[in-house]
Amino acid sequence: MAAYTPMMMQYLQIKADYQDAFLFFRLGDFYEMFFEDAIKASQELEITLTSRDGGGTERIPMCGVPYHSAQGYIEQLIQKGYKVAICEQTEDPKAAKGVVRREVVQLITPGTVMEGRGLNDKENNFIASVSAFKGGTYGFACSDLSTGESRVTLLAGNFDDVLNELSLSGSKEVVLDSSTPDELQKKLTERSVLAISYEDNTEVNEAYTNLLEGLDEEAAKLSAARLFNYLHRTQKRNLDHLQPVTFYEIQQFMKIDFFSKRNLELTETIRSTAKKGSLLWLLDETKTAMGGRMLKQWINRPLINVQGIRQRQEVVELFISHFFERHEIREKLKEVYDLERLAGRVAFGNVNARDLVQLKKSLMQVPVLKETLNSIEAEAAARLAEKLDPCEEVTDLLEQALVESPPISVKEGNIIRDGYDGQLDQYRDASRNGKTWIASLERQEREKTGIKSLKIGYNRVFGYYIEVTKANLHLLQEGQYERKQTLSNAERFITPELKEKEDLILQAEEKIVELEYEIFVNIRETVKEFIPRLQALSKAVSELDVLTSFAELSEQRHYVKPAFTEERKILLKDGRHPVVEKVMSAQEYVPNDCYMDSERELLLITGPNMSGKSTYMRQIALTAIMAQIGCFVPASEAVLPVFDQVFTRIGAADDLISGQSTFMVEMLEANNAIANATESSLILFDEIGRGTSTYDGMALAQAIIEYIHDKIGAKTLFSTHYHELTALDQELGKLKNIHVSAIEQNGKVVFLHKIKEGAADKSYGIHVAQLAELPAELIGRAAEILEALENKDKTDTASGMPSSQMASLGGRRTGGQAGSFKEGLAGPVSMPTPVKEVEPLLQQTVEKSEEEAQLSFFEEVPSVKSSSASKKEKRVLDKLNELDILDMTPLQAMNMLYELQRKLRN
Repeated sequence: MAAYTPMMMQYLQIKADYQDAFLFFRLGDFYEMFFEDAIKASQELEITLTSRDGGGTERIPMCGVPYHSAQGYIEQLIQKGYKVAICEQTEDPKAAKGVVRREVVQLITPGTVMEGRGLNDKENNFIASVSAFKGGTYGFACSDLSTGESRVTLLAGNFDDVLNELSLSGSKEVVLDSSTPDELQKKLTERSVLAISYEDNTEVNEAYTNLLEGLDEEAAKLSAARLFNYLHRTQKRNLDHLQPVTFYEIQQFMKIDFFSKRNLELTETIRSTAKKGSLLWLLDETKTAMGGRMLKQWINRPLINVQGIRQRQEVVELFISHFFERHEIREKLKEVYDLERLAGRVAFGNVNARDLVQLKKSLMQVPVLKETLNSIEAEAAARLAEKLDPCEEVTDLLEQALVESPPISVKEGNIIRDGYDGQLDQYRDASRNGKTWIASLERQEREKTGIKSLKIGYNRVFGYYIEVTKANLHLLQEGQYERKQTLSNAERFITPELKEKEDLILQAEEKIVELEYEIFVNIRETVKEFIPRLQALSKAVSELDVLTSFAELSEQRHYVKPAFTEERKILLKDGRHPVVEKVMSAQEYVPNDCYMDSERELLLITGPNMSGKSTYMRQIALTAIMAQIGCFVPASEAVLPVFDQVFTRIGAADDLISGQSTFMVEMLEANNAIANATESSLILFDEIGRGTSTYDGMALAQAIIEYIHDKIGAKTLFSTHYHELTALDQELGKLKNIHVSAIEQNGKVVFLHKIKEGAADKSYGIHVAQLAELPAELIGRAAEILEALENKDKTDTASGMPSSQMASLGGRRTGGQAGSFKEGLAGPVSMPTPVKEVEPLLQQTVEKSEEEAQLSFFEEVPSVKSSSASKKEKRVLDKLNELDILDMTPLQAMNMLYELQRKLRN
């Protein structure tokens, strides 16, 4: 090993404990980085890479950033997912023997940012921990260090639920046990987690025992303890603002999985991942940062408790009918700063005097808010007013202590009001009057000596002095002044009286700065005692902000209060897609009705592309979500059940990270819904089966429809271009056909965007292609091909294959007959024909006429006579005989059939 200098050895020893972080090593006025840190930081931050002699045989790569501007560089690294360890001098260099002692005073990570550009005002900045327990249970805890919010839940046996909670929380960092399998870590990074950290200690520390008192489950305590141990180890400072941990169960809220949240664009759009165009963008009329964060949490977790929903609705209705009071409240909310994060900064020790002035101004709005609410004279308003704690003690303290416009720095003075502290007033009097006395002395000495150019000056080396030019020295009496310094054209003098005043003035100015900082720290510590009350006030103000926001939006956009029914009935009159309606602005949105009940559980939607099928489906889901967060909804009348879950399969997208095709993603999302939905769920399936061959897709679509209809009973909207499936309304009693209407004028399609009963007569696909301005020659050729195919279809029908038979892919079967999946995709499946009968079936296939052939679930396998089957074909048959179908999942079965088919073709 190279013989490094003592300082470099110190650096390497500290760096050994922070291998996954950039080490900002304090040297004088710079934070320096060395070795690989320097090379990488110079690239990421675009700063100059230099080198220095470190005592070894080669020069060491080095780069640095100024101490006073380091915050901006740190933020850049954090936003890219890196960690930064801040290493400071913890010893006075004058008192040090050898190398000055240095220690890491804080580890800044994506999940522990407390200030700067890394924090979005209306976004939480959660850090999460995941713990695995025996029996397949996972503990999920998360905390927002900037606000002090902490919560934990236990998830039974399904890591997908962990991924879903991670997505809903938006956590940028996750803390794991160091033995967590690589496969699970990979899944976490695929969900856009910026950083993974490790903490093996799950012992409950005395420092935060009180935060866990409300947790009954030991596993929940250990999960939260892992996270808190990591925070205490890395932040190395007081975390008094952390709130008691809240335990929640995912069953307490409407469950919206990651796929559905993305497909419905609840908080960000699919294409640009931006807020604009999402449901959050539409609903966010909040006036405070903390209200914006609460709104996002409500959207991610709609209520399923009807009483809780109705309480919110009651307040919204109240504010709609009290316009002037609502306006007054919203005007006052504009003057309320982020109480949650201000409280966090107080506890963290990085609050400044300006922050505390903002806190004072915010608290001064609370009495006005209470008064306005009490003037409404309604029980709901009184409940809200009761939650508003003005914290008068804090307001009075800050009003008496702090000047109105203090500087940013708390170590430069000028932050404490005159009259607040007697000792400080004395120092200030000495400083102010001392300077006045010196100006007076200068006038007196000029008069006494008759030297008009005499002046009293000051410099840091000699202090205060009397300066007389050499031309006027003869006017001074012998021994009148004590000589201090000789200049080329003047002499400087001092008197005992001036020296005494100098000591008083200089000491006063120094002591003023020290005492102001000491007073400020005491004020900060006093405010810290009120953190729990400030956090409770913050939640009350946030709730008030969100509910007045709902009222404002509902009145402006003519939304109605939805009623909830236990009859599992949906009645929406003149329903609209809330986001599309806002985007369209001046254009008129075409409203549509939706009616579903116990005899109308599944709506099969047909109609041309671009006609509005997906929009109609999404608006039903968004309406349900808006209703269950307590907002009014875009309709003229709305009656809804309370949905426990929403599942969607809308839009086509590859999952490139995990290497899954569009069709595989489609099947996974479909299976997620089928496996987890209940009769109280809402399912939206858009164009299921389009990612594979026509017959495969049609077969899967029908099987899924039948399974949902027969086994689940969830309210389902299923859009399709397989018009043959519309014949299912003859066999499935609770399925109804509806379509989005369009008309053809002058050879072009006109979309009416209106939902009507019954099935669509055609898809108008070529007309849509024409609207996209594909070449006229291409459009003409497509029309010829379509006509030829339609004529062939008529011929096939005339020769004996009825269209209804094509539609139902052989019709519904029971028992051992061929047909759709017997148990559906979520459970054991029955193949169309028992495996032991496959060989006779192949023989029969050859002998049957073409028009009698049944459509298979996959593309047709070339028919062969069993007597002349090749070795390859026999191996496929042997493999089929070996399969235990009942022990296979639906996806395994489909994959195996596909593989066997591929072997036959090859």
